[in-house]
This record gives sequence, structure tokens and C-alpha cells, in this order.
Amino acid sequence: MPNHNYAKARTLRAEMSLPEVLLWQHLRKQPLGVKFRRQHPVGDYVVDFYSPAAKLGIEIDGIAHEMGDCPERDLARDAWLNQQGIEILRIPAKDLLKSVEQAAQSIILYCRERI
Repeated sequence: MPNHNYAKARTLRAEMSLPEVLLWQHLRKQPLGVKFRRQHPVGDYVVDFYSPAAKLGIEIDGIAHEMGDCPERDLARDAWLNQQGIEILRIPAKDLLKSVEQAAQSIILYCRERI
């Protein structure tokens, strides 16, 4: 049985970044009937946002995701999540901050297509 990081997820919920908080303000209302979870544990990982019905994980990537071995770790993580049937959508934090409303609407519509 995979190790679910419930304690880590709880901590991450309390320490969400500004882009994550802004996006959560839109997604938490279950727009168009699409339910989202924040900082959702899946195996050894925690996904920033997750839509169970769409089997879609959303990751908000800050600049740290571009440094060191992070790109390789993200690829391995995404591959594992894909094997579990979860598609991962990565959004750069800087792009999200340009228009949170537009990003949220795009995510919601994409989820509706997958349900």
C-alpha cells in the first residue's frame, strides 16, 4: 500500500503560496459542479490541486521548479502519477498571477471536458 503523506499535505495546506491561495479562492466554490481538493496526497506525493472526477492534478510551479534536479524529479513524479491514471497540468506561478480568473476558468473547462 502506498505511503499517503497526510501530515505533509496538512502542513502544505497551511503554507500555501500566494498563487495557490488565489487559485483556491476560485476552485473551492466547485464551479460548474467540478469539485477540487487542495494539497491532495497521492502515494508518496502531494498534488497542489486535484479534481477526482476529472482525474486531473494541477501543479503551480514557482521558479524553484526550474532549478537543479527539480525538472527531472518533476518528470519522474508526473510519470508515476500518470501511471496511477492522473494527468498533471503544470502552470507556472508567474503565468497564473497574470490572470488568476482566466487560469481558473481554463482549468474548470478542461476538467468538464474530462468528466
